[in-house]
Amino acid sequence: MPMRKSPQTPSSPSFERETELQSLGFSRIAGVDEAGRGPLAGPVVAAAVILPATFQSPHFAQLNDSKQLTVALRELLFEELTRNVEFGIGIVEAAIIDEINIRQASWRAMQLAAEDLARRNSPIEYALIDGLPYGPGPWQYEAIVKGDARSLSIAAASVLAKVTRDRLMDEHDRAFPQYGFARHKGYPSPQHLSALNEYGPCSLHRMSYAPVRLAREKFTPDSR
Repeated sequence: MPMRKSPQTPSSPSFERETELQSLGFSRIAGVDEAGRGPLAGPVVAAAVILPATFQSPHFAQLNDSKQLTVALRELLFEELTRNVEFGIGIVEAAIIDEINIRQASWRAMQLAAEDLARRNSPIEYALIDGLPYGPGPWQYEAIVKGDARSLSIAAASVLAKVTRDRLMDEHDRAFPQYGFARHKGYPSPQHLSALNEYGPCSLHRMSYAPVRLAREKFTPDSR
């Protein structure tokens, strides 16, 4: 499928690109983004969102890159979006990340999110994704650097992906409380690195990541 890489330019999220695509005849345009490329543990999660230009909610004016929002605001936007717009979620677990690498796992999660959206509603026609191009995909798309700060559709997807992943890590914290997943969400914080060195990795860890691999070498295979 044809691809386009949009240049990086500073701006606030808007419907500008979505409106241009609609003028070209596309009607089902999804914003797609992922969360969880950098953590040492847990899945990478993607969301695909079709955000109508007419969408409004009490907190919509604050929608932006999820990393720029407070936890409380992300949660509010998550509830408002999931109640009112078409969306899908894609999840790729740590074992697959180790098998195919995080970049390909992120791309797979994005495609799974779009497939989930299609199952709930109907297939998308075009996607706006955050970051750099991945190569041919199952639908036309363009990659926008810093897209979650430029496109409202991508910003919405970033919120859904981030909140979904954070909630999953909260659940994993109850199964593996020694690592503190609820606090750092699997990212390489000092607390997480200390726990890795003390307990070794668990089944949620990405064994191909250097800090995890080094910690694993300290433990025999049957120590877990």
